[in-house]
Amino acid sequence: MALAFIALGSNLADPILQVKNAFAALSKIPKTRVIKCSSLYRTAPIDCPQTTEQSVPDFINAVVEIETTLSPEALLTALHTIENAAGRERPYINAPRVLDCDLLLYENIVQNTAKLTLPHPRMHTRGFVLLPLFEIAPQLIVPKHGKIAQLMTPQLAQGIQKLENHL
Repeated sequence: MALAFIALGSNLADPILQVKNAFAALSKIPKTRVIKCSSLYRTAPIDCPQTTEQSVPDFINAVVEIETTLSPEALLTALHTIENAAGRERPYINAPRVLDCDLLLYENIVQNTAKLTLPHPRMHTRGFVLLPLFEIAPQLIVPKHGKIAQLMTPQLAQGIQKLENHL
């Protein structure tokens, strides 16, 4: 079994419910077992285009640790299936979304292909990923970047509000 970490995020269509539904959907992926789920965190949108008529809603974020026998590519396909089932649309880059499921880490694999980059290329700069990841895996070492405890700087945690445990 391979260890992997997945980031979840939503800012449309009842984001708390979307993330909680994603926890359940992850547990139904074949050959996969959920190990830990972080608390839920509220985060202001980052890099989301905003129109003058409408502000972009805050995101609800979480991270899940899983064990799987699926390959990284097969796992990514399963994550896209979960996003699509939730109603995910991709009208433009960084658009508001019903559900986002990002494969952050898969074992200690480092790869960069047209379909998948591991570790996730921006995870080390995103507090909304690092904070819930640190909650469930405080001893984790991120390939190419180092210890999660050193990556999680105070400025990256600013504006992130822990809401509740996932249950």
